[in-house]
Amino acid sequence: MGLISDVLAFLFGGSRNALRETAEIFRENAENGAERGLVLRQQAMVQFGDEFKALHKGAFDRVMDGLNRLPRPAMALGTLGLFVAAMVDPVWFAARMQGIALVPEPLWWLLGVIVSFYFGARHQAKVQDLQREITATMSRTPQVVENLQTLKALRSDVVGVADPGTNAVLAEKAGHPDANPALEDWRRKRVA
Repeated sequence: MGLISDVLAFLFGGSRNALRETAEIFRENAENGAERGLVLRQQAMVQFGDEFKALHKGAFDRVMDGLNRLPRPAMALGTLGLFVAAMVDPVWFAARMQGIALVPEPLWWLLGVIVSFYFGARHQAKVQDLQREITATMSRTPQVVENLQTLKALRSDVVGVADPGTNAVLAEKAGHPDANPALEDWRRKRVA
């Protein structure tokens, strides 16, 4: 009994734990690792908080911060608005795009430079490609208007528009629904 207690005291005795210390050489102590991670996260949050503290910002600084946040959402919402306008009133949209087609090329270059400077990594080739695409889209406008007129002529809200008329075969088919084996089976089981 004394030998076992001496071995256990050697391994686990005193204020040391030789087995734990040996294991920590190969594997991190989870509790100590969690404490270090907590301290690291707390320090990072304090640093982030310090960066966003309002250090006596004046009205001008707040206004400029607000203005700096406007262009991206304004451009995104404006683009979505153009898509909606193109679907709601294609002729109105086409008239506006004709006006854009008349903008001189140097002004497109200037707009491209401004947008490139503001957003970064934008190239003038993209602006020129956009102008070509707008021109190609504008050339399709008459066809779109014609298609809309054709679709409007096909639409009818008048009662009896689906009347088969004098076609006897079609009238016969309309009076007798198609066979539905699943429905017939369900009806038989319901009656039984």
